[in-house]
Amino acid sequence: MLGLVENHSLPRTAAFFDLDKTVIAKSSTLTFSKSFYQGGLINRRAVLRTAYAQFVFLAGGADHDQMEGMREYLSALCKGWNVQQVKEIVAETLHDLIDPIIYDEAASLIEEHHAAGRDVVIVSTSGAEVVEPIGELLGADRVVATRMVVGDDGCFTGDVEYYAYGPTKAEAVKDLAASEGYDLARCYAYSDSATDVPMLESVGHPYAVNPDRALRREATARQWPILVFNKPVSLKQRLPAIKMPPRSALVAAAAVGAAAATAGIVWYASRRRDAASA
Repeated sequence: MLGLVENHSLPRTAAFFDLDKTVIAKSSTLTFSKSFYQGGLINRRAVLRTAYAQFVFLAGGADHDQMEGMREYLSALCKGWNVQQVKEIVAETLHDLIDPIIYDEAASLIEEHHAAGRDVVIVSTSGAEVVEPIGELLGADRVVATRMVVGDDGCFTGDVEYYAYGPTKAEAVKDLAASEGYDLARCYAYSDSATDVPMLESVGHPYAVNPDRALRREATARQWPILVFNKPVSLKQRLPAIKMPPRSALVAAAAVGAAAATAGIVWYASRRRDAASA
């Protein structure tokens, strides 16, 4: 797809990938709702509401206010969940839910960037605990993701230490470029969402992948390439040579990560309100 080989006499470069609907076919956060219902953490009404949110997410029909409202609802829902209980619920569902929904096109693109000598960085709103194992499976060199606070009692507090969303993704990309010596003018970025325009415009080679309507308009206006990924494939099937991490490690990862992205919108919304009132 790229056909470009990195010139090692020049500064280093990287390819930055959003996760949901860019590398995987669904929302990594909402995918776990049925498992949480079966484990008794949420009721049937909550399952139906998150199923609707997943539908809206996949259809690309929600505006910012609608998505913010749903994420705030999910944030309140997961507050107080015991992490150990969540680990046990996720234990038997993680591989079934996440492994089969990796886009074949994204996996190929990651391989091509590595072959060209570029680092691959996953930049996701989902929690670090779920994004890092997925990044490991994909062979990513680094991960930027939401970090959520767990209290002394082992439960989610609802507080977020760092929320990787919108402009904060772009800030993280620029910070990495400074620390790792990346030449952003020669870097690549991929996302499906208009909220990632700040990240996309921070690099020299932005790509819209399965873009929502707002990003498609933006990409067309700016003449950014638009890619369509539509072939999910199991990593076990596509990358048989890659050893899967132990199930126990991934269980803990997905448990916290699934809750982290839902809670993070509260942190970001609060930050916006504080800035507006300053």
